[in-house]
Amino acid sequence: MNSDIAVSRRGEVAPAAAGPGHAAKTGIVMLNLGGPATLDAVEPFLLELFADREIIQLPFQSWLGPFIARRRAPSVRRQYAAIGGGSPILRYTEAQGRGLVERLDRLSPATGPHGFYVAFRYANPKSEDALRAMEAAGVERAVAFTQYPQFSCATTGSSLNELWRAVDRLGLRDRFAWSILDRWPVHDGFIDAVAESVREGLQDFPAGDRERVVLLFSAHSLPMRFIRRGDPYLLEIGASVHRVMERIGFSHPYLLAFQSKVGPVKWLEPSTPWVIERLAARGHQHVLVVPIAFTSDHIETLSELDRDYGNLARRLGITYYRRVPALNDRPRFVDALADLVHHHLASGEVHSSQYPLRCSGCENEACRAIVNPVKSATGER
Repeated sequence: MNSDIAVSRRGEVAPAAAGPGHAAKTGIVMLNLGGPATLDAVEPFLLELFADREIIQLPFQSWLGPFIARRRAPSVRRQYAAIGGGSPILRYTEAQGRGLVERLDRLSPATGPHGFYVAFRYANPKSEDALRAMEAAGVERAVAFTQYPQFSCATTGSSLNELWRAVDRLGLRDRFAWSILDRWPVHDGFIDAVAESVREGLQDFPAGDRERVVLLFSAHSLPMRFIRRGDPYLLEIGASVHRVMERIGFSHPYLLAFQSKVGPVKWLEPSTPWVIERLAARGHQHVLVVPIAFTSDHIETLSELDRDYGNLARRLGITYYRRVPALNDRPRFVDALADLVHHHLASGEVHSSQYPLRCSGCENEACRAIVNPVKSATGER
């Protein structure tokens, strides 16, 4: 195939990224959880989610996982129907990828042409789709680029482990030289983009009321067993929140809460709806929600934050409840993605200094692996 390729909405190979007539020399694999693009894909998505023991561990999981997934499917399908019939996360990821490689081709011609390849954990396109497309495009150098700014074993860790398993399933262990962009919770460009969106969100409140706004940062929750064994997610979420508040001069009071828990296990708290209830009980009527862990709008923002929690806030008397849009294809954010990859490639690093250190209580021998690492700037592998 003589053109750079990406993966389409159905997981098919389609022309894109580096432009007509060019193969990709460097492939950027954009790792994310993903979401069902159609209503028919909702149940398969949930089945894969509840089968993943790296994020959800249940007794008799081979039976209980499918039972919970099928029981939840009708209600989740209705939620996706209400936001347009499917998740927009692939559309936004592809827009981010196009902007990313366009910028990289200008910033780093020596490592180009560049291609982007989407690898979702529980929805199409998956790791196998990305790897096949990379092989067809002639990719030599590959960067596994997490789209979760803050590292967790349940998100970045699970996605990387699945990527390496897919490499082995396809017999491509020696096909690409890999490095990892495994976290970026305080990257200046990312923080600038969030701060910009917060400032814009504050403009949605009446001028005379803006000083009364409480900023409510909301992040995806995590099973407490991850926190107890030393998962860095909570620390990195806190670091992101603090940097954003620094960037806007601590102009408003703020809180951090957690959303989207699933399954019958203990999750990280306080929960976002509980915090909204407490704010209402204390007479706060101006709340701006900031999705700090989500870089693309999807069901957790469009349905959970906007519809479910928005309705809750209004019922409780919060007159002005607003939500900052996810970063999506905001130019400042796409600039940040390109800056991250550009400096990563220029540094010659294989991964962050933190990546090899497993959680204190880690019991998964596969954690922190990397297949066929690229030679670093010091010549080490």
